[in-house]
Amino acid sequence: MTVSSSPHNPSNSVVVRLRLFNEVGVLNRVTQKISELGGNIGAIDIVRPEPNALIRDITIYTHNPEHGEKLVEALKEIQDVEYINFSDRTFLAHLQGKIEIQNRLPLNTRDDLSIAYTPGVARVCTAIHKNSEEAYKLTIKGNTVAVVTDGTAVLGLGDIGPKAAMPVMEGKAMLFKQFADIDAWPICLDTKDSDEIVSIVKALAPGFGGINLEDISAPRCFEIENRLRQELDIPVFHDDQHGTAVVTTAALINALKVVGKKPKDIKVVVSGAGAAGTACSKMILHLGVQNLIGCDSKGAIHKGRSDLNSSKHWFAENTNSNFEKGTLKEVIRGADVFVGVSAPNILDADDIRNMGKDAIVFAMANPDPEILPEEARPIAAVVATGRSDYPNQINNVLCFPGIFRGALDCRAKAITEEMKLAASHAIAESLDEEHLNPDYIIPTVFDKSVTPKIAEAIAECHAKNH
Repeated sequence: MTVSSSPHNPSNSVVVRLRLFNEVGVLNRVTQKISELGGNIGAIDIVRPEPNALIRDITIYTHNPEHGEKLVEALKEIQDVEYINFSDRTFLAHLQGKIEIQNRLPLNTRDDLSIAYTPGVARVCTAIHKNSEEAYKLTIKGNTVAVVTDGTAVLGLGDIGPKAAMPVMEGKAMLFKQFADIDAWPICLDTKDSDEIVSIVKALAPGFGGINLEDISAPRCFEIENRLRQELDIPVFHDDQHGTAVVTTAALINALKVVGKKPKDIKVVVSGAGAAGTACSKMILHLGVQNLIGCDSKGAIHKGRSDLNSSKHWFAENTNSNFEKGTLKEVIRGADVFVGVSAPNILDADDIRNMGKDAIVFAMANPDPEILPEEARPIAAVVATGRSDYPNQINNVLCFPGIFRGALDCRAKAITEEMKLAASHAIAESLDEEHLNPDYIIPTVFDKSVTPKIAEAIAECHAKNH
């Protein structure tokens, strides 16, 4: 697993429990050793006093797990300090999972039981049997989303399987609840067969108001989403594709305002021809961009290549109208915008210098971007990443809660291209143009105004077409 190199990232923090004997300078020796080894102290808490010592918990922000282990070993060697144990804060947070079900009604008396369950529930079942639409009002269906994965493309980890994918899907469910008050549940499927996945999701669909596909590898994800969109009457949204595309497009709308350029006049180079790269490219074209080049690990995608899969054929047919060939480093020359959803450290400062004036760089590979912001920012006009420890984080959580909130509220049967573009504009317009600057082109994920604005935009789109 690749981990962030940032020493300030809480996901790489540990809590070390030590017994510090009552001698002068003991705590100072501990903190000095942590500092010498590059750790950052987050908190020092007294657990309990003892007759001749204090038990303390020290929270330390580390570079990575190996750095944490090195720090612990060093602390064990300090005089008048006794090591007790240490815990990885991220693993502690995941014990027994991150989500749970809670009852909305009390269940304390016979009356409660007869209303919530038998015999009263039978009348509600009968009402839904007579009119299936009543399920939206009388069950959780109207506010519930299934987060479905097969574990084949999880974060930057790849095909790690459905069980290992569960922590990510639980996290997704938390985001739905926190940002849109939607009840979501992880559905991790132990199959890679597209037909079987489609069949299972269709069979599960009656209990959900929407389907969020997550971390399914390309090109299978395209087929699965397209089939489910055609065969289900509830919204189906593949967040890795469309969530990334919506937020990227929103960021691009505002970045172009900062540099004073128009979509029709710019050259865009997209690195990554998988699910996210394809969806981002389609939305950027819908924004009015006419010159876009997609690149994979072999370079520019064009009609002359004979090694293209089905998704890359779309790039060959719909982009690179000037038939540019060569590596990413070659075709990025003169580009106004770079959008990276591919691999870490594939660009350097010279590549950014070779771009056009006031270049825009969206290096979104996670956790390590195509080029570190420290290298790109002195040269480019605007830099964004997918990380939370730099300005301009392009994060899907900005859009998918609002998109599903709006779709569920208006009972949309699908999430259309028009809805997605409207969501991009809603995100972009959440920032006052007077406040736009190179380090502030996209709202923070904790901006509570964004989800309602997206939901309203989705509802308006739905109303126009119905």
